[in-house]
Amino acid sequence: MFFHDWVTLLRTLAGGVFAYLGLIAFLRISGTRTLAKMNAFDLVVTVSLGSTLATIILSQEVTLAQGAVALATLISLQYAITWSSVRSSWVRHLVTGEPTLLLYRGRRLTGALKKARVTDGELCAAVRSAGVAVLDDVEAVVLETDGSFSIVRSSDGRSASALSDIARPVEETIA
Repeated sequence: MFFHDWVTLLRTLAGGVFAYLGLIAFLRISGTRTLAKMNAFDLVVTVSLGSTLATIILSQEVTLAQGAVALATLISLQYAITWSSVRSSWVRHLVTGEPTLLLYRGRRLTGALKKARVTDGELCAAVRSAGVAVLDDVEAVVLETDGSFSIVRSSDGRSASALSDIARPVEETIA
């Protein structure tokens, strides 16, 4: 059906405006980390917020107060998890996982590439996008917990401190 009545349209408009403003208010209160660069956990929360907002706007069975409580609950849980992950390494590893070393000192780590489901082509594309033409000029390529690639250029003998939180490869896993 294309059109039911004006009351339904006005309810959708008013509910949408108030729900949107409520979501913005909750996000401002919770801080910028709530929707920071996303890992899998953050993506799930963001999709849940969007789904909840859509339900508030479109469902006549959900009151604005119920929707506000649902949004506040999701954002509060996100805040609690991120607060805990900053203070506890096991929570952080549970929620975000760990970065994966894919290339080390110019050599591909084939086991890590397979486990992360990254092809040689994707690895080379990431290196090229960093402006590097030769793999030997790369100290490391890391698949970050948000799915992005970090390229660390060779450091001319200095220690690679940016890799301090990543497990180094065992020589036999280097191909």
